[in-house]
Amino acid sequence: MIQRMTEEEKQAKKGILELYTCIQSEGSRAGRPTVAVRTTGCTHRCWFNEGGWCDSFYTSIHPEKAKYSFNDIVDIYDKNPHIKEMMLTGGSPTMWPKLVNELTHFAYERNIFITIETEGSHFLETDHPISLLSISPKFSNSIPSLDITKPLGGIVDQKFIDQHNKFRLNNQAILKSIEYHSDYHIKPVIDKDLKIWPEIKQWLEDMNIPKSKVWLMPAGDNISSLLESYGPVMDLANREGYNFTGRAHIIAFDTRREV
Repeated sequence: MIQRMTEEEKQAKKGILELYTCIQSEGSRAGRPTVAVRTTGCTHRCWFNEGGWCDSFYTSIHPEKAKYSFNDIVDIYDKNPHIKEMMLTGGSPTMWPKLVNELTHFAYERNIFITIETEGSHFLETDHPISLLSISPKFSNSIPSLDITKPLGGIVDQKFIDQHNKFRLNNQAILKSIEYHSDYHIKPVIDKDLKIWPEIKQWLEDMNIPKSKVWLMPAGDNISSLLESYGPVMDLANREGYNFTGRAHIIAFDTRREV
């Protein structure tokens, strides 16, 4: 049985900004009803030029305060017993190792398939292996340009860029994570001009990642910018023999949150 946490334990686990039911819309688990657990805080500051800023910039560039506890996660599953999937996303969920570990216990006891969306910056050794690592490594097309305006105001300076690059492409952490946890896929973000593709392709080859484990994902933080990338990235996946993932939540709901 899942034990309710004490107030002290609940506060220790607090790091959850959003908690809601949805349909998984990216990668190899797309189409499945799931509970999204979104943590706040991120090691990265992603900007994809015409593809826009990170679509959850409110967890990274302008991080909002956490609102939910572990007990709230228990409650949402009690109210939705038909859902057997969890998407742990952010931000960077690996910034909250105690919460992630506790969730692996919860998922194990409830027979829930848990996916963690991560840029791969840190390895976490959890008591129960995570079902699926959805790894989106951040290549050079994610680096913000100096002096551009952040989503909610303020100018990008060198310190901001250095923070983004600090843990970018932590290959050893990615390899260790792949070896330890149950399964994985790689989900690189690609702009409409495809200029980043040679860098990504070389990295995939260097890391010995099979094509079957790769899902090419178009850049875009709203419908219009996403659609500009859709065709070119889909054609690229077709030519090169990789999987393609859409981003149905943006197509369906544009910039709306908690969908």
